[in-house]
Amino acid sequence: MNNCLDNCLAKILNVIKVLQNNALKTDCQDNTCTKPFLGLNTTILCFNTRPIMLYRCDNTPVTLNYPGTGGNNVTSVFRVESVTNDSVGVLLLEATTDQNGVTTYQNTNTYATINLGCVCAIQCLPDTIVNNV
Repeated sequence: MNNCLDNCLAKILNVIKVLQNNALKTDCQDNTCTKPFLGLNTTILCFNTRPIMLYRCDNTPVTLNYPGTGGNNVTSVFRVESVTNDSVGVLLLEATTDQNGVTTYQNTNTYATINLGCVCAIQCLPDTIVNNV
């Protein structure tokens, strides 16, 4: 894989990691005049994760196994945990979609390192809250 592409992917993933780290430090309470909504709700929902999918050059998603209650499960959704020039450390996330079509993600407590030389694209999914990260 082209080293330039590896470095570009690493830079994007590092930005995601910085955003997530900063989100964990944010005070989610806002009862001031700058509160960005009207109504009785006195808290701002703070997201702490930008889930991502990584794609190989053949346009297939990177998938990894993690242990579950019924044996091994497979996921292609990750949370960025660490970044180097040639790899990304990820937390594997379990996606669950409810009857209304709303997808949430749970912490699987399984981590992996993915070689960026095997990745050609990143897809960012909507920001969300993942417990225990």
